[in-house]
Amino acid sequence: MSFVLPHSHRPKSNKSCSKLLLAVIGKRFQMSRRPSGRRLSKPQPLAFSPFMRFAFASSTAKRKLPHPQDCQCSEEITFDEKLPNLSKKAKKEELSDSSDEEDSQGEDVQADFEFFDPKAKDFNGVKILLQHYLDDKEWDLTSFVDLILEQTTVGTVVKVADDEDESVFAVVTALNLGRYKDNKCFRQLKEFLVKICSEKSVASELQMLLEKKARDVGLLVSQRVMNLPPQLLPPLYDGTFDEVSWATEDEPTEELRKSFRFKTYLIVTKIYKLKNPKQRKPRRGEEEIEETVFLKPEDELFLELSSWSFTYPMRSQLVTSQEMKNYQLMGLVMAVEAKRIPEFRQMLNSLIDE
Repeated sequence: MSFVLPHSHRPKSNKSCSKLLLAVIGKRFQMSRRPSGRRLSKPQPLAFSPFMRFAFASSTAKRKLPHPQDCQCSEEITFDEKLPNLSKKAKKEELSDSSDEEDSQGEDVQADFEFFDPKAKDFNGVKILLQHYLDDKEWDLTSFVDLILEQTTVGTVVKVADDEDESVFAVVTALNLGRYKDNKCFRQLKEFLVKICSEKSVASELQMLLEKKARDVGLLVSQRVMNLPPQLLPPLYDGTFDEVSWATEDEPTEELRKSFRFKTYLIVTKIYKLKNPKQRKPRRGEEEIEETVFLKPEDELFLELSSWSFTYPMRSQLVTSQEMKNYQLMGLVMAVEAKRIPEFRQMLNSLIDE
């Protein structure tokens, strides 16, 4: 089960110009994308955390993709299966049982995804995905979404093909902190980050990026529904970083071209942390319980490559399953140097066997 991308070339048309077919574990996904010239085959999870491997396998199981308005976004857990408090052995058995049940069903569930440049009509969908981006802070999210939609040079939204509602299932973009420093939403964003950073060793680094080095910093915004298949991640991120590179050459003015020559990416995301790791001992026959649950697998990679990072407790606690009762939702802020992005892309692409 594999799919072949067209030979690499630099396209001049929109993302929706070409489609590629992805067949994976009983489910087919079709999406349009700028060609990347890679041959991808059956995906295998990275050898990182047990939950990351579990989430990868779970999200490829056959299920009907929920409407974004009816489901939780990527900062929330939506899997029905047992989660991090299970041992690796138990998780493996769960997945094996799930696989056997799927094989017995014999029916394929087909979802056709397409990548598009953001447009004004995507406003409601993008806003829904970003509604908890800054915890429970009241801020000018409307203007923030408008900026994302206005920047079509760099930015992608993912939708289901031929969907009359044109629901948005994912959004990825990179916004220059310096370029938008005078916008109210960015002033509020910076105030929020400074306020929640309690680590003195990081506070000065954060302040430097937000002020003196702002023109060299790209705010990497990435949000999606949890059930979006992970096979979409490599082309989604590859496309985003390719667009950044192309924008440094193709934008009509030198000022705009310079605004995409990022030296650092700032990432604001969410994770789950075990509330009392020292008090939580594994049961008999179980292995060590994970202290951190990465809700988006790429965040574990970003954290590994980051120059610095910090976490903060969130006021808004999302509804989760019983298995997550011992975990607390935490905010995670990271700075990743742009020179580490090729390494990140390679690591992310290793999620899929070439």
